[in-house]
Formats: sequence, structure tokens, C-alpha cells
Amino acid sequence: MFPTSRFRSLVLALLLAIQPLVLAHGITPVFAQDSPLARDEVVERANTQIAEAEKALDVLQGQVEARKSDEAALIDINVKADELIQQLLSISVDLRPRFNDVKARLAQLGEPPAQGQPAEASSVTEERARLNAVRLEINALTGRAEDLSIRASNLSNSVTDLRRQLFTERLFEHTEISGAVINEALGAFSTEVSDLTRTVSSWFSFIWKFKRVPLGTAVMLSLSLALVLAAVEYRLFGSLIRRDPDEPNPAYMSRFSVAFWSTILPAMALGAFLIASFFFLDTFNVLRSDIAPIAAALFGFIGLVYFVAMLGRAVLAPKAPSWRLVRLSNKGARDLNFAVLSMAIVNGFDYVLGTISETINSPVVLTVLKSFVSSVVVGLIIFVVSFLRPVLSENGDPATRGRSWPKVVAVTLRLIGAGLIFLSAIGYVGLSRFLATQIVVTGAVAATMYIGILSGKAISARNKFGETRVGKYLGTRFAMKPVALDQAGIAAGLLIYAFALSIGLPLILMSWGFQLRDLQMWAVNVFTEIHIGTIRISIFGIMGGILLFSLGLAVTRWLQKWLDGNVMARSHVDAGVRNSVKTGVGYLGTGIAGLIGISAAGIDLSSLALVAGALSLGIGFGLQNIVSNFVSGLILLAERPFKVGDWVATGTTEGFVRRISVRATEIETFQRQSIIVPNSELINAPVGNWTHRNTLGRVEVPVSVSYDSDPRRVLDVLKEIALSNSGLLRNPEPVALFSGFGESSLDFELRGFVGDVLGGLAVRNELRLAIFERFRAEGIQMPYPHREVRLHLDEEARRILSGDMDRSPPKNAADLREPPDDDKILP
Repeated sequence: MFPTSRFRSLVLALLLAIQPLVLAHGITPVFAQDSPLARDEVVERANTQIAEAEKALDVLQGQVEARKSDEAALIDINVKADELIQQLLSISVDLRPRFNDVKARLAQLGEPPAQGQPAEASSVTEERARLNAVRLEINALTGRAEDLSIRASNLSNSVTDLRRQLFTERLFEHTEISGAVINEALGAFSTEVSDLTRTVSSWFSFIWKFKRVPLGTAVMLSLSLALVLAAVEYRLFGSLIRRDPDEPNPAYMSRFSVAFWSTILPAMALGAFLIASFFFLDTFNVLRSDIAPIAAALFGFIGLVYFVAMLGRAVLAPKAPSWRLVRLSNKGARDLNFAVLSMAIVNGFDYVLGTISETINSPVVLTVLKSFVSSVVVGLIIFVVSFLRPVLSENGDPATRGRSWPKVVAVTLRLIGAGLIFLSAIGYVGLSRFLATQIVVTGAVAATMYIGILSGKAISARNKFGETRVGKYLGTRFAMKPVALDQAGIAAGLLIYAFALSIGLPLILMSWGFQLRDLQMWAVNVFTEIHIGTIRISIFGIMGGILLFSLGLAVTRWLQKWLDGNVMARSHVDAGVRNSVKTGVGYLGTGIAGLIGISAAGIDLSSLALVAGALSLGIGFGLQNIVSNFVSGLILLAERPFKVGDWVATGTTEGFVRRISVRATEIETFQRQSIIVPNSELINAPVGNWTHRNTLGRVEVPVSVSYDSDPRRVLDVLKEIALSNSGLLRNPEPVALFSGFGESSLDFELRGFVGDVLGGLAVRNELRLAIFERFRAEGIQMPYPHREVRLHLDEEARRILSGDMDRSPPKNAADLREPPDDDKILP
């Protein structure tokens, strides 16, 4: 017999020797298909990808040095660097299975023969050398990929630092405000107006001559989309945004809900229309490169002003005091609404003018002057608002004149307004403009988010969702009970929270200088891969795992119902067997769905070994009973000593089995009390089952007659009664027995069998009635116990019983004794 290593070497040498002959005849052996040499193209492809990534990374590093001051270019470089990191990580992940495969094949080849052992075949030695070379190459490629990933991460971090530095420099850039600067800006403004007029005129001329059809198509598509959005919005959400101005006292929940949705839904509809309009105009080449930025800024201006206007209408409600969310007078609400809308218009107009200046390449001094004017105007508006009297009067009538702001609010508003003006005057126009913009944009978005959160809180309050229109519709349409509606209100509140945050937070971040690409990159990183130490969590993976688990659970429930209601019901399978099969399929399907969901979520099942070890330790200490009950439940389901519907009797419980689970069994007593019995007790203790194999059962009726009765006649009567009862079976035949002699009766017993032991109680009742009636008719007496009581009375007791109270009591104890012949018998 050959040694194992020697035999393996000979087999491999033989396979390598016949490989050319097999390939010559057009046959591909399994060894050739599985060989790493036949799949080295994967390693070569990884080498090519790493080389390309290295070149791309060098290009990005050169671009960073050349475009340090271009924020848009830096954002693009940052996104590409993150894409390179993901690509390099995927290369390393793809090489891991190949490395494991090569390692496994080397293990199959074994170690080279030691000195003094027979030499192995040269083909085996060459194969081992090739595999070792492939393994070294994979290790080298993995190291290169990790190094490049680190370089890309450092590049991304440096780009982020450059962007932060660039933002800070622009924000705190100082410009001298003087008469010469203002004169220069005014001169540049006249030039800009003429350039803008010429640009717009040439564009109009261009589209009128060459783009009339595309322009008309884009306008028609945009208008059609606007009509569809308006129709859908008012058809589906009209009840959420409609309010009755004549409503004297609307509910707190209704006011916040209407305010939130009447702000969000129209603004989102207009935003979708504006985005679609720009998309259609750009797609049909109606917008030139010098007009597209101006059009985008103009659309953004319209969206901002509309959003602020809807927010002011919702919160301040100048024309509907009963729906107002803040305690303001009518005049105060109108003044504040006008002030807020004016600040939005000023900021939006400044943004449009700034975009025009950048597009036409106007001097920077002109942009500075525009920002200076807008910041001063916003500061003046805030300063003037601090002197208003908008607070609701003490009598609560919104039509009367209001009161002044609280002192803290008034002082804060004056400091903000004066601060904006002061910053602009000393030359920090960029900082002043940024603060003014945040006051309008961030304030509007934050107010909307706050209203949304309060609306969700009001809807999710206890027993409040059923009072809403949606809740009433759901309750009527799906016959939902108050508890179900209350739970639906909790879910609705959470959805409103998520909606408000998902819409508001990105808008606030964008207003603070973050770009859309930044948000997209963060969203991709958050939903695809979150690093917590060495653990990687993917929200998409987790959601996919939950979805697959839910689908598996739904399929399992459907399969249970189908097997129980179709296959086994039509086959007239016993109810206990049906319950066991149904329970087993449920646990098996749930386990498989859980494994699929865990795997889809990206959780390595091998990492659960530690949990399994801890669980084993816990079983050893404190989970013996749980495991014992679990195993006992599996035994009960498989062995089926009793089934659902059986009449069982344990040491302390007797009743019908209603449910068998893997931990405990539910037994319902005759008093309709449910007893939960651990399965281990049913396995380890005797259990009586009246209906284990069949429902046949015996009933016994004991009967006693007096000693004056004829026993043989009693037996004949009992036998006749049993044969005349339809509830007793004729085979086996009923039996009447003379069971014994009692103290005052002759004891008999009537025995018979019934087809269903569950009906034995009614049969015994009928037999007892028939026996009583027949014995009365036959004159057979049923005795009752007789007792004789003998009392020994002394002289005093006799005197008391006879009523002779004057007789003197006896002198001594001897007088109390009576002779035995004086005993009296009392009945």
C-alpha cells in the first residue's frame, strides 16, 4: 500500500500527463477547469484594475494642486476619490476567494517530500511552484490595493480640508467699502445691464429663429406636468391642505397638520414643476450655456419666495386668525408676513444678481456691492420688526391692537439687525450676506421642520389619529378598531418625523455650504456601508434582509394554510397530525427565512460562533429547563402521544389539549380554564389520554338496593335498562354486576361502552334516570343508612329532661351512678 502523500502525488502526475491528450480530443477535464492556472485571468484583471486606479489617483492628485480655488472641481475630485476607494476595496474582496482556492489546492498537494522520502513527480512540483507564485502575486496585489486605498483616503481628507479652508476664506474675506468702490461698482453695474440686455436679446432672437418648436414642446410638457401635479395634489391631499376660515375653533392637531402639509405639498409640487421645466428646456437645447445658470437661479428664486410665502400663510395666517399658530394680532401677523416675505425676496434677488454677475464675468466689486445692499436691507427690516407691536392683546381679541415684543425678543432682533449692518459697513460683506441668507432660508426650513414634528406628535397622541380625516377613512374603509387606529397613529407620526427630517436637513446643509454631491456621497456611504470598528453595516443590506425574512415568513404562513386547508383537509388527516405538520412547517420555514435574512443582511454566520458558545455556557448554567422543554416539545410533535383535541389527564390537570408548542402545551379544563403545562412535565410524568387511539370508552353506574330486594331480579332489570339505552354499544355488550355487600345495601354496577367517550356524561345521566324510574315501578327500594345512638343519662340529666327542677341535686358522686338495667334507649 502506498503512503497517502505518495499516492496523491502519483494521481496528480497521472492527471497532468493525460491532460494534453484529453484536450486534443476536445474534452476538458474537471481538473483543468478547476485549476488556478486556467483562471489566472482574474488575477490579471485585478492587476489591470489596480494599475488603472493608480493612474487615476495620480491624475486626481495633480488636479488638486492645479484647482485649489475651484470648489466645484474639488467636490468632483472628492467624489472620484471615494469611488476609487470603493473600487479598491471591491478588488481586495474579489481576490479573497481566489486566495482561499489557491490555499486549498496547496493543502491538497501537501508538503514537498522530506529528505530521504521518495521523490514526487516533476509535474506536481511545478504545480506547487505555480500555486505559490499565484499566492504571492495575490498577496502583492492585495497590499497594493490597500496602499492605494489609504492614498485615496488621504486625498479625500485633504480635499475636504481645502474646501473648508476655501469656505472660511470666502466667508471672512474683507473688502474696503468706500466712495471709490461704490463708484466703480456703479460703473460696472451699467456695463452689466447692457451686457445682460444684449445676452438676453440674442438668446430670444436665437430661440425665435431656430428653437421655436423645441421651446413650445418644453413649455407644453412643463404646463402639462404642472396641471397633472395640481390635479393629483388636490385630489389626493386636498383634505390635508384645505382649511375653513370660518371655523371658529379648529383643533390643535388640525391646525398643525394643515399648516405643515399646506406648506410642504404645494412647495414640493412647484419645485418639481420648476425642475422639470429646466430639465425640458435644457434637454431640447433651448437654454444656452450663458443663459442656463441665470434660468436656474431665477427658478430657485421663484421656489424660495413661494416656499416662504406658503410658510408665512400657514404659520401667521393673516386672513384666518382661528388657524394662526402663534399668538399675534391681525395687524401684527400681516406686518410680520410682509417683513419675512420681503427678506426672502431681497435674498433671492441678490442670489439671482450674483449668478448674473458670475455668468457675465462682471467685476467682483459689483458682486460685493449687491451683497452689501441686500445685507443692509435685511438688517434694516429685522431692526424695524423689533419695534412692532404684534403680540396678541391681553383680552385675546386678534382684531385689537397688539402689544410689544417681550424685551428679550426685541433686544435680540435689534442686535441681529444692527450686527448685519455693522458687518457690512466694516467690510465683512460675505459674512453678513451669509448670515442674512441663513436667517431667511435656515429659519424658514427649521420652522417648517418644527411644525412637522409638532404635527407628527399631535397625530401620534393617544386616541387622536381616529379623529383625523385619514383616520376616519381608514376606520370606515377597513373596519379598524380604536386600538388599531391608535397604533396606526403612532406609525403615521413616525413617518411624519422621518419625512420632515429627510426634507429639512438636506436643505439646511445645502444652505450652509454643502453641495448636492456631498449629500449624495454621504447618503451612499450611510446606506451602503457604515464602519463601526471592524464591523461593516449596510442599511440597504439590513433592509434587504428584513424584506427577505418577511417574504419567507409570508411564504411559510401561506404554505401552512395551504397544507392544512387543502392537502390534509381533503385527505381527511387527523386534526392532531395536521397540527403537528403545520407547527413543524412553521418552525422550519421561520428558521430558513431567518438564515436567508441574516445572510442577505451581510452578517457573517461564522461570526455567530461566539454567540453560540455563550449560549452553550448559558444553557449549562440557567437554561436547562428551557432547552428541556424545547426538546420535549419536539418529541411531542414527532411522537404524538397526544394531539390537539385529545382528552388527557395529568397528575393535577384534566381537560382537552388546545395547543402544542415547542415550549409548553395548553390544556383547557372542563371549567374552561387554560392550563399551560411545560412539555418536560408531560414527557417525564404519566399522562392519561382518553382518546389516544380511538374514542371508545366505558361508563360505570353504581347502584345500591335494600337487603330485601332479589339480586337476580335487580341484575335482569339493569341489563334490560342497558339494552334499551341507545347510547350504549351492543358490542361489547353491556354487563350488570353484583359488586358486593354494603353496610345497609346490596351493591351493583352497570357497565357499558360508548362510541364517543366525550358523550359518556350524558349516557350516565340517562341511565341513572332510567334506573330510578324502573326501580320505583318495580318496587325495588334504594336504602339509606340507619344509625342507633345509645345515651347513658345521669340523675341530673333525667331531672332536666323531665322538667323536675325542684329536686335537690345529689349529695355525692356515688349517687350519680345508675345500675346497668336502668339504661334508656332514645331514638
